[in-house]
Amino acid sequence: MTDLLLRNGRPWTPGLPLRSADIAVAGGRIAAVGPGLDLEAAEVIDLDGAIVLPGLVDAHCHLDKTMFGGPWTPNTGGRTLEGRIANGEGRRAELGVPSADYAANLLRAMAAAGTSFVRSHIDIDPEVGLGGVAAVREAAARLSGAVDVELVAFPQGGLLTRPGVPALLEAALADGVGTVGGLDPAGFDRDPTGQLDLLFDLAERHGASIDVHLHDRGLLGAWEYELIIERTKALGMAGRVAISHAYAMGGLEPDHRRRIAEALAEAGVAMITCAVGGAPVVPVQVMADAGALLALGNDGIRDLWTPYGDGDMLRRVNQVSFRDRLMSDPEIELALAAGTHGGAAVLGLDGYGLAVGCNADLFAVTASAPAEAVVSVPTRKLVVKRGAVVARDGVLAA
Repeated sequence: MTDLLLRNGRPWTPGLPLRSADIAVAGGRIAAVGPGLDLEAAEVIDLDGAIVLPGLVDAHCHLDKTMFGGPWTPNTGGRTLEGRIANGEGRRAELGVPSADYAANLLRAMAAAGTSFVRSHIDIDPEVGLGGVAAVREAAARLSGAVDVELVAFPQGGLLTRPGVPALLEAALADGVGTVGGLDPAGFDRDPTGQLDLLFDLAERHGASIDVHLHDRGLLGAWEYELIIERTKALGMAGRVAISHAYAMGGLEPDHRRRIAEALAEAGVAMITCAVGGAPVVPVQVMADAGALLALGNDGIRDLWTPYGDGDMLRRVNQVSFRDRLMSDPEIELALAAGTHGGAAVLGLDGYGLAVGCNADLFAVTASAPAEAVVSVPTRKLVVKRGAVVARDGVLAA
């Protein structure tokens, strides 16, 4: 028997028109999609024409830093990268972070808003060790039926500039963390060749992926993209390397951006943009035209770096669309695709989407078109994870 039958929905897949259809779910997977399915089901829900989308993917956040659901904490980090790093490290013990409770609070909000998958960068340094890994794993275990969490071992305070960090990254990878992170190989560590050689060596030896925070702008940032692309191609790591933030991409001349996007597509290197503050956004249309992979993330949420954020990835899609001046429905849907299918590709998710055989990770919203859903950010009517209803009308099931 079908476990769940969603009637009168309009499933969305990038590039395909919306059509009314029922969705049958059995064993956590989509068993059938089509109008007027004649099936018995343990539970039947009438979606009344709501749009059905695959679960949102937050491909870049920092669950170990969050104080979500805790007391209001005035931000004292200032505006420089170095100042925010020092503030975050200097006050985390005082404020009880990393905290499994705060991370779980945020994951609950994310799941209720339709996020099915999260990639979280976890600070790794001599003071905190692997404490953030343990805290986020505990939080993820509490929400295991509602959202899946992937971890990145992230040297927030520097990799080569801080003794002991390379060994700690290695320990995190040996402990099962699947992705190793980097931070501004030129602008922060001031040794791009050294940092990237170390990251790619760690990833190659542990079968891990790579996700580099790259805030450096202008031609410096563009040159670092080239270094990452070269190493990815030389080591055959297509599909396992991502560049997060990639601020330089939004400020380069159009022809230069196009050439980089084409090189990214050829090498199988992704970019992840977050629309943080006034920082440049990776141009969505340029990436799409080149066939280059783009994903989205919330970055910091209610932490010592920023007092803002609510974890809602549909709102983040909205912000990326607004910041990148995406106006037409097809343009806005490109951003929506980046926040869903793009993130799924970066995380290497199997069985993602709304086709028969895919995992039943989805949500429904009341809107006339996908672009309207992005612009209006409506309450999620229904959220389903692995075939089970986990939230209704924006409220997570008990």
